[in-house]
Order: sequence, then structure tokens, then C-alpha cells
Amino acid sequence: MIVCVCNNISDREIRQAVDLGLTSMADLYKELGVGTCCGKCVSYAREVMHEHLESKTVVTELRRAPADGLVA
Repeated sequence: MIVCVCNNISDREIRQAVDLGLTSMADLYKELGVGTCCGKCVSYAREVMHEHLESKTVVTELRRAPADGLVA
């Protein structure tokens, strides 16, 4: 879905940008041009960005399973 009509930026592009490390509206503004014209997209772009940031899983520990497949 198009989030920023003025610059033709989709929600998918915003999620991809988050995956590449963008974490703020200032980043989206600078790198994608979100909100640089009329500004009507800013609230929805922020929502898409925050939802995607919250959905990302952060691995903090890896546990190797024994060869027989049972976790101790």
C-alpha cells in the first residue's frame, strides 16, 4: 500500500528500510523522502515503522542442540 503519495513510497519500502537499519522518522525523511512534501503520510509512516520495529525478533542467545536432537 502506498503510504507517501507525493513520493510514491510504500509500506513495504518502509519495512525494507527498517530491515536495513533505519529506526526513526528522521531516517525515513532523509533516506526515502517520507513526509517531505505535504506531510499527510507522517503518522501512518511512523505507525508502519514502529510496528515493524516491534515485530523484529532479536536473538540474544543461541543454544546448540546435542547430536541426538534433544535439548538438555
